[in-house]
Amino acid sequence: MRILVCIDDTDNLDSKGTGAHALGISGKILAQKLGMPKFISRHQLFVHDDIPYTSHNSAMCFAVDGVKSEDIISIKELCIDYLEKESAGGSDPGLCIVELETLKDEKELIRFGKKAKANVLTKKEAYEMAVRLGIHLSEHGGTGGGVIGALAGAGLRLDGNDGRIKGKYFVGCQNEVLTADEILRRTNISEIREENGGVLGGQERIRLGEKVKAVLLDGRIVLLVERTEETTKGRAIWETIPKPKVRKY
Repeated sequence: MRILVCIDDTDNLDSKGTGAHALGISGKILAQKLGMPKFISRHQLFVHDDIPYTSHNSAMCFAVDGVKSEDIISIKELCIDYLEKESAGGSDPGLCIVELETLKDEKELIRFGKKAKANVLTKKEAYEMAVRLGIHLSEHGGTGGGVIGALAGAGLRLDGNDGRIKGKYFVGCQNEVLTADEILRRTNISEIREENGGVLGGQERIRLGEKVKAVLLDGRIVLLVERTEETTKGRAIWETIPKPKVRKY
C-alpha cells in the first residue's frame, strides 16, 4: 500500500523548518521498518493577511510505499508523537495521512489543493472534506490551522504537478558543466527538460547554477534548464534555471 503523509505549520521563525520535520518523520518510519519513504516535496500555498503562517505558508509531503494495512495505526501514532514533541512553540501543526487505495475521490482532493493556492480556506472545509474522502486529518497544537495546508499539500502531491523537491543537488559545484546522462546517473532526478517541455538527454551539456533544485512535474522529479548563448563545438550549452524561476513551482 502507498500512503501520503503531509504536515504543515510546525515551525516558528527561530526553529528548524517544516521540511526538516518531514525528514525527521520519514526517517523514523524507515527506521521502524513501517514502509519505504520517498522524496519530500514542498507545496506553496496562498499568502494572505487572513492566513497565519511563519514565513512562506508551505506544506511538506512525502509518499511511503510498501505499507502494510496493520501498520497504518503505528504510522499515525509515530507522526502524532513526533509533531507533539518536536513542533515549535507558537506553531499550529496539522497532519494529513492519505491511504491511496481507499481514497474515495482523488479529483476532489486535488481540487482542494489547487484551491488552497489562491483562496483563504477554513478548518471546517478541510475537516468536512477529510471525513467525506476517508482521510486522516488531525491538529497537534496551537490553533491547529495547519490541517488546512496539510490536506492541501497532500492534494497537490497527488496531482503531481506542483512543488519543489526538498534538498539541493551538486552543492558547491556552481558553474561546473555536466552531461545530462551524468546528472541522471548521479541523482534521483528522473528527467531533465526545458520549461516548454523539451526533454534533454545523452551528452547534452548543462551548466550548474548556484542552487540546483528540482521540481515535481507529471509525478516525476524534474530538473528544469534553459538554453544559453554559448556553444561548444557546435553544441548548445544549457544551464539550470535560477532560483527566482524555481520559486514558481
